[in-house]
Amino acid sequence: MTRFFISAGETSGDFHAATVVTELKQRFPSAIISGIAGSQMQQQGCVAMHDINALNVMGIGDVMRSLGRIRRIEQSILSHCTEHQPDVAILVDFSSFHMRLGRKLKRLGIPVIHFIAPKLWAWGSWRVKKLIKSQDRLACILPFETEWFKQHGIAHAEYVGNPSVITCQQGWSKAELKQHIGIAEHQPLLALLPGSRPQEVKIHLPLLIEVLTQAQQQITDLVCVVPLAPGVDQNELQALWQLGAKPIERTETAYAMRADAAVAVSGTATLELALWNTPTVLIYQAAPLMAFLARRLIQVRCVGLANIILGDKAVMPELVQENCRIDNILTELLPLLRGTEAADQQRRECATLRDILGHKKPAMGVVDMVESLMR
Repeated sequence: MTRFFISAGETSGDFHAATVVTELKQRFPSAIISGIAGSQMQQQGCVAMHDINALNVMGIGDVMRSLGRIRRIEQSILSHCTEHQPDVAILVDFSSFHMRLGRKLKRLGIPVIHFIAPKLWAWGSWRVKKLIKSQDRLACILPFETEWFKQHGIAHAEYVGNPSVITCQQGWSKAELKQHIGIAEHQPLLALLPGSRPQEVKIHLPLLIEVLTQAQQQITDLVCVVPLAPGVDQNELQALWQLGAKPIERTETAYAMRADAAVAVSGTATLELALWNTPTVLIYQAAPLMAFLARRLIQVRCVGLANIILGDKAVMPELVQENCRIDNILTELLPLLRGTEAADQQRRECATLRDILGHKKPAMGVVDMVESLMR
């Protein structure tokens, strides 16, 4: 009987892992697939040994309080894998937990794939030695990662494609989105993305309220949409609704990316905006201590993934910490909304980005790795 173990530790990982479960089911119809699973993995046929919510902790205090539970989950996984010996284990993102687990699974003689390589090139390069011991294949989602990891001793690193490319290949055009929300095609459309975590929303919401207020004064027929990330409570964004912003429900989030311009909190959404060909201003504010540490640890100039992929240059304007002010945001945003050369230049760079990322389907690449380990 063919068996696979697959693990994800948070909502985004659940989505990516679910695509792998689907591909595994197609190639190994009778296989038993079990692991740490969220709802999307379970819907595709993964048997949940533990729910991902048991691992989804944030902040040092929460981590410390949860250590006992996390260790018990790890031990139950190792006991299960000792008894059932899966043919391959696939660990998706969530490197702080999975690097430790992967090392122990390898000691049991189980081949391990890490899908979504940890961003050690940005910070934490000293952890490469631990990563070497915790995997047999490394599935990267950024093209430049493979060479970096190979230079640091990981020979079986491979670019399998980027999940955001697949997500952004479908959906409405900008004209169809405007029709959906009931505005004229000539009306400028602004997308505001306040982040996906409650703390991010809390920090950035006052800025975005002021940005929308002042942008409406400058462009009288401006319309604003706010895609709702999973876990974000609509009621927390009440001030934006009072200004006339239109919420886009979770199932429609990707469609909202095709606006005339956007202001987005740094994260995967900024890469998706670039893939949707939407000129964007990236913003981010962190607690002073976190910012202090980041500036000393991070080894790249830019924070946005699109900018890093395009040669670590600020193609998409980045306004971080003390530079993240209303006047700076409006200075960058208004020309984009008005369709100036700045907007055209971003769109040209977005085309280059799409060429660099290509059209590979990551789940197919991961399951190709599975097959190579089973030969």
